[in-house]
Amino acid sequence: MNQRLLVHRKLRKYQYYPVTFRHGVIFITHKMNNSITDFLGSPNIFLDKLFDYLSEKKINVSNYELDHICYRVETLERYQALKIALSNLGELLTESQVGGRAIASIKLDEPIIYKSRKIRVVELPAPKKGSFYKEGFEHVEFVIDVPFAEFMATHAALNFITKDLKKSVNQGITLKETDFSVKFHHHTLEYVIRYLD
Repeated sequence: MNQRLLVHRKLRKYQYYPVTFRHGVIFITHKMNNSITDFLGSPNIFLDKLFDYLSEKKINVSNYELDHICYRVETLERYQALKIALSNLGELLTESQVGGRAIASIKLDEPIIYKSRKIRVVELPAPKKGSFYKEGFEHVEFVIDVPFAEFMATHAALNFITKDLKKSVNQGITLKETDFSVKFHHHTLEYVIRYLD
């Protein structure tokens, strides 16, 4: 039994129908009012692990906005399907070419709720040729209000990746673990897309 998406293009926003294929017969059932978890699953286990790591490393992010969450996919077909599905849940802010592959950023009408936080933007990269990423949540970004050098000095024992400090737009620093990354920037992704790109 496989799941597929049908798109009804006559509506202002797409509607999605779970389609099951059984013995050559197609069964279609309306499914309205989808939520983000219908397409990506719950991010709670991923976020629990990430916040446990930050607590262990004594990085206090309680006053910083968790701007967006990134979800990786394994195939271009999956990317295209999720781009349409997630766009139905909000606004496609942009789809741009970065590093040889497309990246879509979607602002959700109904944010992801995690404890007291509301995550309004999902970043969806297409797979890059020659690189494999297992499907799932991959990183989050926090918006910090202190200089990067000061933030890194406060956490001097940690190995920050600093290559993004060389970028002309949206500089940042990153902490990378085996199965997730945490990024720190000075602007939200939506602000960068609307005003800086």
